[in-house]
Amino acid sequence: MVIVVTGLVGLDKKSYLKKVCDYAGLRGKEVMVCNVGDMMYDEAPDITPGKILDIPLKRLHSLRRSVFKDVIAKAKKAPNLIVNTHATFRWRHGLFPAVDFDQMRQLDASIYICLIDGVAALHSRLLSEHFTEHTLKDLIVWREEEIIGTEMLCKGINEDTPFYCLAHGGTEETIEAFYRLVFEPKIKRAYLSFPMTAVTDLEDVKKEIGEFRQTMKKYFTCFDPGDLEEAFLPRMALEAAEDGKDYLEIQAGGKTVRLNLDQIRQIERDIYSQTYARDFMLIDQSDMIISFIPTLPDGRAAISSGVERELQHAHEAAKDVYVIWTAKQTPSVFVTQTATKLFDNTKIALEFFNKKKLIRS
Repeated sequence: MVIVVTGLVGLDKKSYLKKVCDYAGLRGKEVMVCNVGDMMYDEAPDITPGKILDIPLKRLHSLRRSVFKDVIAKAKKAPNLIVNTHATFRWRHGLFPAVDFDQMRQLDASIYICLIDGVAALHSRLLSEHFTEHTLKDLIVWREEEIIGTEMLCKGINEDTPFYCLAHGGTEETIEAFYRLVFEPKIKRAYLSFPMTAVTDLEDVKKEIGEFRQTMKKYFTCFDPGDLEEAFLPRMALEAAEDGKDYLEIQAGGKTVRLNLDQIRQIERDIYSQTYARDFMLIDQSDMIISFIPTLPDGRAAISSGVERELQHAHEAAKDVYVIWTAKQTPSVFVTQTATKLFDNTKIALEFFNKKKLIRS
């Protein structure tokens, strides 16, 4: 099996994929990784680390093709091979492809996965590891280009080859999701839907949501919008500006990163539009949507317009729509008419999933 993994610079894919291989190894799966970037540097030792995209395009193209010949040869021998590459590059040469279609046809991958991460985490890694000149606008545009580029590459090679977008997350849960997508495709894929902005300051409700997310990830391959959450940045930037600051400091990727407020303002519309489009894409690549609607302290249901829109999108995409409605308040027609089935709590939902053989016993 050949797995092509893409994602822009700053994701630390190599470390992530090492964890994937370790996780697979513990489950009896032998997996080899070809890090295309490292292989290109090995073949051209005269190129200074971090400067390979600065060389003339003609040489870069030739070097890449030479390395991919080796990758294709390894793919014929290895039982499972992950090809760590990019779909696109955006550098001083502008935007250009990072692969060649004829070689990708020879590689004949079984699955394509585009890893993504939040702009704050990407910014932090790029500053500490790559020292690249960039803005937050650059990162959010590059990320979108890489997703679209990977999907077009996948479907251009073979329309039937699965393509998935997966949040990096940096957690064992996303490692497990990656493993299941590749090696356990029969496990049902579920998009997890729950309120986010509306419960920001409600710790007990957030704890309930967290428990729901943890539980579902035990039984399904989950696409969790909470694994890449950046819609809070504009709000926090506004609060920082009111305090007289021109920067915002947050935790990202295990580090404290400082973001320029002007740059956050420049990407505000991008954050919202990409969140909207990305969540629908994650629903489309799922078998079902499981929505958890907790109860607010005043007894009302914590249903948001975003969750209702996700339910509607899943319904229109002919996905199974399961809603865990914990409040005594009667759900609206916009919930009841889109839901395949409603449950009072997570335990009852799991009993149903088990009975219908949607989860492994």
